[in-house]
Amino acid sequence: MIDIKFCGMTRAEDAAYAASLGARYVGVIFAESPRQLSDERAREVLAPVPLGISRVGVFGDTKPEQIADRAQRLDLDVVQLHGDPKPRTIARVRRKWRGQVWAVQRIADNILPPAAADLFDAADGVVLDARVDGQLGGTGVPLAWQELGERVAAFRTDRAKLILAGGLTPSNVARAIDALHPDVVDVSSGVELMVGVKDHGLMRAFRDAVQEVAAR
Repeated sequence: MIDIKFCGMTRAEDAAYAASLGARYVGVIFAESPRQLSDERAREVLAPVPLGISRVGVFGDTKPEQIADRAQRLDLDVVQLHGDPKPRTIARVRRKWRGQVWAVQRIADNILPPAAADLFDAADGVVLDARVDGQLGGTGVPLAWQELGERVAAFRTDRAKLILAGGLTPSNVARAIDALHPDVVDVSSGVELMVGVKDHGLMRAFRDAVQEVAAR
């Protein structure tokens, strides 16, 4: 089973459509980003997401205690920590909040740093994304999935989900899945008309492409 996360939501109608497509996760961004939302706006965007679909908040350089507080107030199910968080940061979030904690590991030059092993041990999920100088994520830059396959397999554990992000689109997600066998595929810019505005046709095509792989 491969789950889908539609991220970078800025409109309630897009979040509702993601839910209708069977997405397991719907994400909004609190980190500095063109898709960044205030708490009030995030409530509005996530309002149509029904129970059973996890609400994800993406955070950047924010104190763990503040992340936990906002997650509690906004009824999030998952917090996603960017900026290559350390296991101690994950532990500080857990002390204040009971939901899932995902850690983003950004990758440059197809090198998975040794510290990634600690994230697989500490987090509920590890998100692989491309490292782009000056940006936390959501860049639309794909990873070299085939080259990373064996390297990532050496780090995986039964504890943490593997979430694959970075430049995924309806036309390439099948290749990425075949190379890395993730638990979750995470898409944002790859299904947009413009920054923050999702293309429902592309969202549906992405879902269909993932289902085709799962049905093999």
